[in-house]
Amino acid sequence: MILINGKDVASKLNIEIKSRIDALVEKGHRTPGLAIILIGNNPASLSYVKGKGRACDKVGMRHELIRLPETVTSEEVAEVIRRLNDDPMTDGMILQLPIPKHLDADMLIDLIRKDKDADGFHIENQGGMYQKRPSVKPATPKGIMTLLEAYDIDVSGKDAVVVGRSNIVGFPVARLLMDKNATVTVCHSRTRDLKAHTSKADILVISAGKPRLITKDMVKEGAVVIDVGVNRVDGKLVGDVDFDTVKDVCSHITPVPGGVGPMTIHTLIDNTFGLYLDHIGQS
Repeated sequence: MILINGKDVASKLNIEIKSRIDALVEKGHRTPGLAIILIGNNPASLSYVKGKGRACDKVGMRHELIRLPETVTSEEVAEVIRRLNDDPMTDGMILQLPIPKHLDADMLIDLIRKDKDADGFHIENQGGMYQKRPSVKPATPKGIMTLLEAYDIDVSGKDAVVVGRSNIVGFPVARLLMDKNATVTVCHSRTRDLKAHTSKADILVISAGKPRLITKDMVKEGAVVIDVGVNRVDGKLVGDVDFDTVKDVCSHITPVPGGVGPMTIHTLIDNTFGLYLDHIGQS
């Protein structure tokens, strides 16, 4: 079994981005900038945001955190987004999810200019991805594909099963796997016999939000297992995969933490860097 170390891969790729940013700044270009909008005091969101800020610091990217109260109105959030849309120093922007229920996440995300959409959630970027047109790819799915490539895992012709159908992970990662010529099955909460599908998968991507949902008997011998789940159980972070048993049957597996998570943050940095290159005319 090979442990897929997302932390190491992300670190190496971020070093490359830092080198490119340093070279551009030496030539007189400004530094790239990422803005993060955080609403409320969700501890997990605050932790994620801090991780994103640290990653920006490591590559030499300017970052701005805009904290808004839980009681903020849609118009107040929209005003912040419009300001950042007009700010020439802001190349990428993210609205940290989840947001309070009284706010419309889709509406607010679509207010973000698509050429500043670091998360790849804007409807035009999502549409571009599904039609194989140039677009910003969602961070976690793109990060997963980068991990597979880093470990020389060829998905072409393989049976891939995705568990979960969210617009953040499941749907887009299925599209990206199809783009690499995998045969893809998407399972979800209404799937009648989950094991029948997962046990046939050469590539298994799990983003169900249920701790240790996938057990050893549900995994094909030699499968590649990508665990996107992050769940807190008895004070410990665990994935959607029962890691301790599944590791004995698979060929590759991502740990939680240290697998997909660091790649999501790296991809946010990479997406912002790509938008920056477009903005300064260096793409």
